[in-house]
Amino acid sequence: MGCIRSGQEDEYRELIKDFVTWCDLNHLLLNTTKTREMVVDFRRPRPHPEPVIIKGDCVEVVHTYKYLGVQLDDKLDWTANTDALCRKGQSRLYFLRRLASFNICKKLLQIFYQSVVASALLYAVVCWGGSLKKKDAARLDKLVRKAGSVVGTELDSLTSVAERRTLNRLLSIIDNPSHPLHSAISRQRSSFSDRLLSLSCSTDRLRRSFLPHAIRLYNTTRGER
Repeated sequence: MGCIRSGQEDEYRELIKDFVTWCDLNHLLLNTTKTREMVVDFRRPRPHPEPVIIKGDCVEVVHTYKYLGVQLDDKLDWTANTDALCRKGQSRLYFLRRLASFNICKKLLQIFYQSVVASALLYAVVCWGGSLKKKDAARLDKLVRKAGSVVGTELDSLTSVAERRTLNRLLSIIDNPSHPLHSAISRQRSSFSDRLLSLSCSTDRLRRSFLPHAIRLYNTTRGER
C-alpha cells in the first residue's frame, strides 16, 4: 500500500520494488499473474497511472478486491461488499426457512440465525457499518426483517448492531496500549471531561469512517450518563 501525492509515484514504485526484493531474499515466489493493483482516486476525471511491472509482467488493475473476506472497491462506497453479503445472506436464509419448516423451537432458530445468518450478514460490520449508503443498509435490514419473521421475533437492526460493535471496538482499543490506534485516541481525550474531542473531517467519507464515527458514538453514551 502506498500513497501518491501530486502525481509523484516515486515512493509508491519504490515500495513495490522493496516488496519484490524482500520476497526474493526470503525465498518467496511472487505469482504476478495473481497479483492485483487497485487505485483509489476520487478526482474527476481520474488519470490513468502507469502500469506496475513486476519481473516483466504487467499487474492487472481491478475495481474490486476481496481482502480477508471483505469486498473493497476503488470508490470505498461498500456497494460491492453489500452485494456479496446479500447473496450470502439470501442463501443462508433459505436454510433458516428449511429449519423452521420442521417446527424447531424459537430458541434454536435464534441460535441458528446468530451463528449462521447474522455471522454472514454482519461480517466485519465495524469496518463498513458507519460508511454504508442508505440504500445498501436498507437491503441488509430487509434480510434481517425476513429472518425475524421466520424466527418469530424482532431482531436487532443493522444500525444497532454496527453501533454497538463499533463502540465496543473503540473501548477495547482504549484499554489496549499496544494497539496502533491507542495513542491517536488518547490524544483526543478532553482535559475537562470524560469525552473525546471530535476529529476534523474535510469530507463526509472521512467523517463516516471508523474513528470519527466511533468517537461520536462514545461521546453520545457519555452524554446519556
